[in-house]
Amino acid sequence: MPTSIPSFAKINLGLKIGPPRADGFHELRTIYQTIALHDVIKVGVQRGSGIEIRCKDPRVPMDESNTCYRVAERMMRALKGRGKVIIWVEKQLPVQGGLGAASSNAVATMLALERELGTSLSAEEQLRIAAEVGSDVPLFLIGGTVLGVDRGQEVYALQDLPSMQTVVVTPAIGVSTPQAFAAWDTLVAREAELTHAGAAGTIKQFGSVVYTWLSKGFLSTGVPAEGGDRAETQLLDLVRAGIVNDFERVVFPEHPELREAKRLLEREGASYASLSGSGSTLYGLFASVEAAKSAAERISAAGYSAVATTTLPREAYWTELAG
Repeated sequence: MPTSIPSFAKINLGLKIGPPRADGFHELRTIYQTIALHDVIKVGVQRGSGIEIRCKDPRVPMDESNTCYRVAERMMRALKGRGKVIIWVEKQLPVQGGLGAASSNAVATMLALERELGTSLSAEEQLRIAAEVGSDVPLFLIGGTVLGVDRGQEVYALQDLPSMQTVVVTPAIGVSTPQAFAAWDTLVAREAELTHAGAAGTIKQFGSVVYTWLSKGFLSTGVPAEGGDRAETQLLDLVRAGIVNDFERVVFPEHPELREAKRLLEREGASYASLSGSGSTLYGLFASVEAAKSAAERISAAGYSAVATTTLPREAYWTELAG
């Protein structure tokens, strides 16, 4: 029987885009948060050689461009594994949704393949391979609340926010991340002509705001602030500090229905709503299970695909992965 592992999604609690780099990437600062929505990855090793991807969703590539394929190829080489690797991808998360599905699939493949082969790599080697495969991949080797810097692949475990009720809205469109970055560069160049100020300051600003936010209790004992829940209080501090997702500035004008979906989440009572990654998925954080479920039902009735779920702190994340 193949090894089966859930492949969890992530959302971004704020995302700042810096200037383009010589390697073609952009400097980024973001706070990742894993959530309970997931795909399922199954990995088996049998006689033969090569790597085969199987998936019923036609949007998922079956060749070496698939992140699962690329991870498996590197893992077999690093572990000196033998045999034919077959990877089944059971899709539930959206493609091009901003939830990190392909990156999460890659890490689930890595962990499942280690179990199939009965051996494992060091944490450092896992992170090295993950960073080679994609910028969002390493975060899924940590889980919970994670600070991402550089191009997003340099990750640091933060003390977890408590589990929060979440409504995820997935409009029936896809957003191309490369196109979103190109639109951002065009916007920054146009603003620079008007103000004589480039994008470089955005990263410094985000770092300063995050440091201030963390120093106000995020890395402390976890005792709730007076008069409120710890998670809600910190999120409100985060919003007041001005941490937002920069992609909204270029994605919303191109896809007005995404802006309307965010407004709908806010009208339904979300304490914080945002685009995740470059989209097209949006999410809202709610005070209770009942509030999240009711909001998801009303948003679905309005014609959107919406589901109530929860954020997944680190301990719960690894408990689920362990089966």
